[in-house]
Amino acid sequence: MEDIRPIRLFLEVARQQSFIGAARHFNLTPSTVTRTIAKLEEELGQQLLLRTTRKVSLTAMGATVAARYRPLIEELDATTQTITRESRPDRGHLRLNAPLSMGIRLLPGLLEAFKAAYPQVSVSVGLSDRMIDIMEDPYDLSIRISRPPEDVSTIWRKICVVPRHVIAAPALLDRIGTPDTPDDLMPDHCLSYSSDQMPETWTFTKGGLTRKIRAGDHVTANNGDLLYALAAKGQGMTFLPDFLMAEGLASGDVVKLLTDWQAEPLWLTLFYPPYEQFPPLVASFTDFFETYLQTERAGEFQFT
Repeated sequence: MEDIRPIRLFLEVARQQSFIGAARHFNLTPSTVTRTIAKLEEELGQQLLLRTTRKVSLTAMGATVAARYRPLIEELDATTQTITRESRPDRGHLRLNAPLSMGIRLLPGLLEAFKAAYPQVSVSVGLSDRMIDIMEDPYDLSIRISRPPEDVSTIWRKICVVPRHVIAAPALLDRIGTPDTPDDLMPDHCLSYSSDQMPETWTFTKGGLTRKIRAGDHVTANNGDLLYALAAKGQGMTFLPDFLMAEGLASGDVVKLLTDWQAEPLWLTLFYPPYEQFPPLVASFTDFFETYLQTERAGEFQFT
């Protein structure tokens, strides 16, 4: 065979059990698919498909050929995709992971702009609030919001600081009063962001003073949007990045507390597998991501 197109057509016919379906998939005419498969059968000296007026099915030899060729074609496609991703800065496929709440707020505008700048790049996105294992999970890079990283086995790049504050609904403060210092926070009213169901510890500094407050365990959740919604309903106070609550602050649904105390910083970082050298496409996205935040979302983050 001069090329592998006949095999691709055969595998698609076998998958869909239809010449017409395979023709639509490859934007060909049914007659072209029929002739190509007939030629393939002639070259192999075997009938691969049984054709009836209702459907197309595999012969025993067709099933054997499909079983042997399918993993080879899949491996070829995967290898081609990897080589493209690692050699071209402006095309290929990018696999991206991000936290759920940030991804919903940030990625629509970011990906719209990125696709306009890099139309030959396809992107698959996984949203998860858990800290993924970048060396095990199938991603080229991950956007994370966390404390400064301590893992030396991965590559990470600090993009900016993510401001955060304690917030509460005015109705809750009317009932329990407004805290003046971290020591005034009552754990039972503090909703915890936690991925392991354990209460969160909130750290504040002011001048030379440091205060650590153990939040309560009445509600713990691994999603900031849920905690914000509970706080807005007066169910407690929570400690969240500012970008999650900008609309609520503007509307008065929630207010910031302890604004004269400095919260323990969170970093927005990009995590990568331990590349010896950045794939060009990953480097392109990294530079684009940082520029986009600085130009389009600068008011939500602190750049140094």
